[in-house]
Amino acid sequence: MELWELYEQMGLSRAVYERGEAALEALEGRFRAIDRTAEYNQAKVLSAMQKNRIGANHFAATTGYGYDDDGRDRLERVYADVFDAEAALVRPQITCGTHALATALSANLLPGDEVLSPVGAPYDTLQEVIGIRRSPCSLAEYGVRYRQADLLPGGGIDFAAVRAAMTERTKLVTIQRSRGYAARPTLSVAQIGELIDFCKSVKPDVVCMVDNCYGEFVERLEPTDVGADLAVGSLIKNPGGGLAPIGGYICGKKAYVDRCAYRLSAPGLGQEVGANLGILPAFYQGFFLAPTVTAGALKGAIFAAALYEGLGFPCRPAASEERSDIIQSVELGSEAAMLAFCRGIQAAAPVDSFAAPVPGDMPGYDSQVIMAAGAFVQGSSIELSADGPIRPPYAVYFQGGLTWHHAKLGILLSLQKLADAGLAEL
Repeated sequence: MELWELYEQMGLSRAVYERGEAALEALEGRFRAIDRTAEYNQAKVLSAMQKNRIGANHFAATTGYGYDDDGRDRLERVYADVFDAEAALVRPQITCGTHALATALSANLLPGDEVLSPVGAPYDTLQEVIGIRRSPCSLAEYGVRYRQADLLPGGGIDFAAVRAAMTERTKLVTIQRSRGYAARPTLSVAQIGELIDFCKSVKPDVVCMVDNCYGEFVERLEPTDVGADLAVGSLIKNPGGGLAPIGGYICGKKAYVDRCAYRLSAPGLGQEVGANLGILPAFYQGFFLAPTVTAGALKGAIFAAALYEGLGFPCRPAASEERSDIIQSVELGSEAAMLAFCRGIQAAAPVDSFAAPVPGDMPGYDSQVIMAAGAFVQGSSIELSADGPIRPPYAVYFQGGLTWHHAKLGILLSLQKLADAGLAEL
């Protein structure tokens, strides 16, 4: 049986399959470059594991307080080495990326301090953490003030506005690397480094924190390589490699990471407590696989852009642009098209492929959100998934894929559903 015949049994037409093959022809050079970056990052992770003498004994489970958990502590040293950081906090007790960010912010901001976003408004859920949108226990409730510098019309950083927004009270600058549910470009590591240098030239003691979600291992360098005091992310995104069932990380300067550990557990306890509950093998193996898994997701994003651009749909970033995260935005123009796209992604899933995604209310969002994800780990966005708020310009955000070939099939089936509904012409 030919491959396209197998795909045909899964609901894919020969016309859509051939359209995909035509889009792939121009991507060979891009894919080779991605593989070279993945090889570099794989060597970096392997070197850190060997340096820290990881052995089978470090996979042992701990419970209760988790005192003297050498496997947990060595994993954090591996993260610190890979991220070129002084220290790291990598814990299953961090439930998601937003939780990691909230921990880092609340640990390093005190009443009367100001936090500045120099890249426009942060994504929806962080707005409630900060208190831009009212929420119990937000930073605003504890007397932390928020300031913002909007991006230039083309998406560039407005350095003059950043300078004007910084005051004597500015304690921390929070830099969102990825676009979130916004049209702005993702920031490259080089751009982040330039922004950090500028902020510290204005106020040398300011703490620069980077929301690194979706960006890990896309480039050879991480924000902590270019001056970030903290880099924060989720283990059910890139660095968990699809195996981590929960967790988050905070890497950076030891003084700031220590405060995060006290905030996560309790003053006086910090990193000394926190049982691993038997999931260290998934954390170690997932981190080991992360460079390759991220490369597959990145190929899927570029393929999606190439395919949908060819059909006239606006894509951000464009297929030809350099990438700094794994997210691909496709503007579909209508709610019906968003539903069709997401149902195609769902139909390609290994789990819950029979389900039909529908829009619904989500905590932290002011619009209904549609999500497609048939994942082994609930909510894992390094696995094949797509989502977006139901609001103009009706953009869907595609990401993930534990393998490139699975990402490819999901994208093709998303187009198939659009074509079947008369919403795309092949």
